[in-house]
Amino acid sequence: MTDLHNPIETKSNPKEKKKVPARYFAFMLIVLFAVSLITVLDQTGILEINKTVLSVCRWTFLGVLVGYAIQKHSLTTWILVSMVLGAEFGHDFQEIAVNLNVVSQIFLRLIKTIIAPLLFATIVVGIAGHSDLKQVGRMGWKSLLYFEFVSTIALVIGLIAINVSKAGVGVTVPQTMAHAEVSNVQVLKGTDVILHIFPENIAKAIYEGQVLQIVIFSVLFGIAVAMLKDKFKRPMIVFSEALAETMFKFTSLIMLFAPFAVFAAIAFSIGHMGLEIFVNLFKLLATLYVSLIVFLAGVLLPIALFLKIPVKKFIKAISEPVTIAFATTSSESALPIAMERMEEFGVPRKIVAFVMPTGYSFNLDGTTLYLSLATIFVAQISGIHLSFEKQLLIVFTLMLTSKGVAGVPRASLVILLATAASFGLPTWPIYIILGIDELMDMARTSVNVIGNCLATVVVAKWEKEFNPPVDDTVKIG
Repeated sequence: MTDLHNPIETKSNPKEKKKVPARYFAFMLIVLFAVSLITVLDQTGILEINKTVLSVCRWTFLGVLVGYAIQKHSLTTWILVSMVLGAEFGHDFQEIAVNLNVVSQIFLRLIKTIIAPLLFATIVVGIAGHSDLKQVGRMGWKSLLYFEFVSTIALVIGLIAINVSKAGVGVTVPQTMAHAEVSNVQVLKGTDVILHIFPENIAKAIYEGQVLQIVIFSVLFGIAVAMLKDKFKRPMIVFSEALAETMFKFTSLIMLFAPFAVFAAIAFSIGHMGLEIFVNLFKLLATLYVSLIVFLAGVLLPIALFLKIPVKKFIKAISEPVTIAFATTSSESALPIAMERMEEFGVPRKIVAFVMPTGYSFNLDGTTLYLSLATIFVAQISGIHLSFEKQLLIVFTLMLTSKGVAGVPRASLVILLATAASFGLPTWPIYIILGIDELMDMARTSVNVIGNCLATVVVAKWEKEFNPPVDDTVKIG
């Protein structure tokens, strides 16, 4: 996902990014090669190496990794290193590792405190600030209609992909690990599904973590604010914006605790289930990348061809912002250059200025696909069977919850935890997913940028104001 504001990720600000000396990086690679070679020789039986020696070699490499993280000074790097440390700790010290769950639970409780005020504030601001159709005119409803259509398809593709790959199936979950959470899974049938959507008491909905009910309340509240006279509407929008910004900062503080939570969660999981769980993580990663490629080739490309958008010139125009997004995993870093390139591509400034920022809240194709995929993965790895009807309800929930929170650092984590809690799914698999989130974030962020760039061209075509460059040259740098 991608996060529009990520104050704790120094990588999103090139001026503050610390460069790791090349010799240190080379040293780390040498140590990694040596440790890998020794491990392979032992596993293949070519050499019989004492287990203590192997453990010392692995911990030596981990020490080098910690040194790298210290010099890198990046939260993402620390999360990845914490994942590796947790795996080794859980493997070597199982008795201690199985008692570390309390650390990740603290992180979970802190995250849960964010969900209700964050969703409320961002949704109210999004609706009251952008959904006055009399003000925004045709571009408003056309953009929102396109956003909802494309993002819904992305959700469905993610749902189909994870059901086909079954990336989370095959893990044996010890009863001591999942019993308490699995027992809370709700089974909704018939009219209960419809009634479950609407809150009877907003305080009760917040207390029980019913995210869909919170969203419905927030949407209706936002519509009501949009209908107010300006003297009443403006203070409510200002309050909601202030609340949203406060929650952004609050989230940033909590995310500083993420490396410890990841370390504890991975160590706890490995201590219970062994290293086999990493096979499922790699399956999840492969499923995401394949499904994103299918979305690009099967949805966005046909849209471009149908509207007769010059695809080659479009790819050339977006190459730089997409590269930046992939490298930094930050949509914010790619936004200015993306807007500039779309204007050079022939989209009027007034359309770019409206569609692109709005799309960063309502048209996060890569993120929405990931959320549907990851939610079902959580159920699969926990051994929970979700009926087709319940999976559709999850998709409907994500259609609403994935909107308007793009500015949150690690927003996908917040939404994923909220969705899992709303449907009674265990939360421990989410911490494991967080360990490879960086690799997934690179792909989904790139797709987010591609989708929003295409959206500006689509709206311009609908408004008959698209003027593509007449020559074959599109500015790249």
